[in-house]
Amino acid sequence: MHFVLVSALMSSPATAQDVPGLETCTAEKQMERRTGCLQSNDDFLAQTLSKLSRETQARLTAAGRELAAARAEIATLKSALERLNNELAQLKAKIDAAGNKK
Repeated sequence: MHFVLVSALMSSPATAQDVPGLETCTAEKQMERRTGCLQSNDDFLAQTLSKLSRETQARLTAAGRELAAARAEIATLKSALERLNNELAQLKAKIDAAGNKK
């Protein structure tokens, strides 16, 4: 069964696919083909650079939002800590005042 499947796959002619990527253009002998190859490489690199630029900008934007949220949380926590410290100081003062009355 597997032999038949492998034989069928091997006997079918393989068609070349134009997969985007960098190609070695120096192997081309004809100037038109070499120019086309270089243009294809240039297009691929421009698209890749554009994609990476968008992804990087999205990451920077997300990091900026996270930083702003973290700063807001830190400010809230500082406020809560200061409030708790004030309450603690008031409780200590009451305890000291009660201890001095005895």
